[in-house]
Amino acid sequence: MKKAQKQILFLLIIACSTLQCSREYEVVISGGTIYDGSGDAPFIADIGITDGIIQAIGRINPAKSKVIDATGLYISPGFIDIHTHCARGLMQPGMSAAQNYLKQGVTTVVTGNCGGGTYRVTEYFDHLDSIGIGPNVVHLIGHGTVRRTVMGQENRAPSADEMEQMKELLAMGMKGGAVGFSTGLFYAPGSYAETGEIIELGKEVKAFQGIYASHIRDEGKFTTGLLASIEEAISIGEAAEIPVQISHLKALGKPVWGLSDEVTAMIENARDRGVVVWADQYPYTASNTGFSAAVLPRWVQAGGETKTRLTDPDLLPGIKEEMARNIENRGGPESLLIISYSKDSTFNGKNLAEISKLIEKPVVETAIHLILNGGSSVISFNMNESDVLHFMQKDYVMTSSDGHVHLPGDGMPHPRNFGAFTRKIRKYVIEDQVITMEHAIRAATSLPANMLGLADRGMIKKGFAADLVIFDPQNIRDKATFTDPHHYSEGILFLFVNGEPVIEKGDYNGKLAGKTLRMNQ
Repeated sequence: MKKAQKQILFLLIIACSTLQCSREYEVVISGGTIYDGSGDAPFIADIGITDGIIQAIGRINPAKSKVIDATGLYISPGFIDIHTHCARGLMQPGMSAAQNYLKQGVTTVVTGNCGGGTYRVTEYFDHLDSIGIGPNVVHLIGHGTVRRTVMGQENRAPSADEMEQMKELLAMGMKGGAVGFSTGLFYAPGSYAETGEIIELGKEVKAFQGIYASHIRDEGKFTTGLLASIEEAISIGEAAEIPVQISHLKALGKPVWGLSDEVTAMIENARDRGVVVWADQYPYTASNTGFSAAVLPRWVQAGGETKTRLTDPDLLPGIKEEMARNIENRGGPESLLIISYSKDSTFNGKNLAEISKLIEKPVVETAIHLILNGGSSVISFNMNESDVLHFMQKDYVMTSSDGHVHLPGDGMPHPRNFGAFTRKIRKYVIEDQVITMEHAIRAATSLPANMLGLADRGMIKKGFAADLVIFDPQNIRDKATFTDPHHYSEGILFLFVNGEPVIEKGDYNGKLAGKTLRMNQ
């Protein structure tokens, strides 16, 4: 080859390395500022997408491709919500799109948390595939579901035969594509399990390279205490040799405010000695749970005999004393906001102190009245902002919502259902500058992807699935509040799920592009 020809060929190669040679992609996203999920500094580039895959990143000649001009906008991997309770909602008619998540930029949700996930994973995934879903779905098997199936609400250790049955159900779910198992050790019947039981079940999950996600036994000072519960979660992962995810990390209640330093020191000491420990967090100072779970001692619920014990005159004085202590630990009756009392919807949006005055009963008797007449869900204002900020800044803490699928107008849900991810960016990155944009995006993308073992998601990288969010940094914000929660987030202008645009110019287009992500297959 002549010298002149070699020079021309060399120049062509150089040109194609910086400006992608004319190729038609299905979509080219042009000129956006890319936060690739790694935590590194952003850069400006084009992205070419075909067949649901990121095919090119750089300067792209769009040829005849559909072009989205992202100049002045930020592009991130789709957010992965590591901790949700979306399983049932996704199956409800008209709700499988999970718009409250798509409008936050969430492209993947993890269901089955806090011990509540089904072990019939194949059936669950098959059903979701048949109806179509908005986001991708990863699933955890619930220890509480498995234990209840085998042992009911029994407050005792399992027999050898019962342990084998639980292991069989776990193996069944893992073979069906679950990523691991979850516990709700704060809730019945999970609270009746001793540490050794969870370790044995964890070893079963280890055989499938699964993970362990735990709503720890006590996030405050109600039973075993926060620090002991953190240590238990770590010890389970260490003994079973599986990764540990501490769910919705918090210091709940005044008696444990300020312990966030000690909590993270424990986690970091475990990580230093080789234990794989992660955590997730929602960016609010209020939690949300069942009213009974918040105020009742667990022994009252054993065997499904709550009503019997709450009407037993011999037991009632002791129960009331424990309930009064639990209410006080959560910040008092004014901090407990009733949000879904089916017996009387006029109570929704009122706190326990207000309802107590309305029905002219003492606070604890009011609580018992609510429990015996259908129960409720409660928002509890029980966290200190300084602890929330401390946890948020750690590089092993992921973002989550701990939410459900909601349509606007349905009840009085916690605003995290509509705004956890957008709130974190608006308030803690842009306004308060507690964390950087790179940190926030990594916590919502590559960090959970690595935890879950999603090898082709969580990064903007050639060959990865085109789960992408394009947002306006000037206008991204949560709109949901505790008193007026029914508002989708704003500022998510485009959202791609598996390469399909599902939000265009801020509006959901009706597409159900999500997939069930079956692990261990």
